[in-house]
Amino acid sequence: MLTLHRINQPFAANRLREEMDRVFGNFFAPTDGGFASVRGAFPSLNVWEDDQAFVAEAEIPGLKMDDLEIFVVGDELTIKGERKPCDCKDVTYHRRERGTGAFSRVLRLPAEVDAEKVEATLKDGVLTVRLAKAQAVLPRKIEVKVGK
Repeated sequence: MLTLHRINQPFAANRLREEMDRVFGNFFAPTDGGFASVRGAFPSLNVWEDDQAFVAEAEIPGLKMDDLEIFVVGDELTIKGERKPCDCKDVTYHRRERGTGAFSRVLRLPAEVDAEKVEATLKDGVLTVRLAKAQAVLPRKIEVKVGK
């Protein structure tokens, strides 16, 4: 029987979550160095917004824009791509942690974006996608009329 002691509740809950992640992560992870064997989702994302747009940054070292596909539908951003394995011949790997193969990451944004005004740039292994908010969700100044 599993017994949890209430010594430090947040610590116990975090420890349990980490153990479950470790057990199930190792159980389902492929052993061929694919992206699923890398802890967490790939690519790692930072997402923020200002008044006019959402911005998503994705770490994708070693990839070029030709390796990527970016889709926007409504309030969803999809980043798809593929990192090809090294075509090294006659080598012995001692460690293989960089994932290879196809990946896809779908992110639901808090509001719809204008798909015609999405811009993507790739610099120093970081993909930056700027997604202009749809006109319908932008703040609108309301003119107040004075009654007579």
